Amino acid sequence: MRLRIFASLAVMTGLLSIVSVAHAQNVELNPAVQAELDKEKRVIASWASDPVIVKEVLQQNTKGPIPGLDNAKWKQLTPSDVIIKAFQENPAGRFLKSKIEAKDSIFNEAFLSGSNGEKVAFAEKTTYYIHKGMPKFEVPFRRGVPWQGKPEYDESSQTYSIQISTPVLSEGAPIGVLVVGVKLSALEKAIKK
Repeated sequence: MRLRIFASLAVMTGLLSIVSVAHAQNVELNPAVQAELDKEKRVIASWASDPVIVKEVLQQNTKGPIPGLDNAKWKQLTPSDVIIKAFQENPAGRFLKSKIEAKDSIFNEAFLSGSNGEKVAFAEKTTYYIHKGMPKFEVPFRRGVPWQGKPEYDESSQTYSIQISTPVLSEGAPIGVLVVGVKLSALEKAIKK
């Protein structure tokens, strides 16, 4: 009996996941949606140019990634780990958290990466420690232009969103990358206003 209930719950959970993923993938990026995303790209670029953000990235770039910490070990760290707290409580982490938690914010996550793709700061623990090799890091860092992902379920924030990333610049050159998630539900509401 318990096995049947468990199996039924597992099937229902799977179906709900499929429906949710289908919803995220079917969000139409019509001109109104894209115009709102383009507006948010300018907002995010202004965050990336804030002196607090630039200073933290420059400092991190002198240190590099934490020795021995890779994405596999990162996933084992709990949100209360001292390493995680340091990223959240540094000046850039507090800055990003204030932006995410601002009234009427349409953002669900924000994280900052240094020149090797390693984390510098974030509002909440990210899925990965190092984003080097991923388009969200490589496009802004190598080409110096914003990048926009597709609608998807974000594991770290537990919501459906579209990620936007932009280079962090110093003296006109990319030194890091700021990635911000835009909540699909809030994006749809913003467009209807």
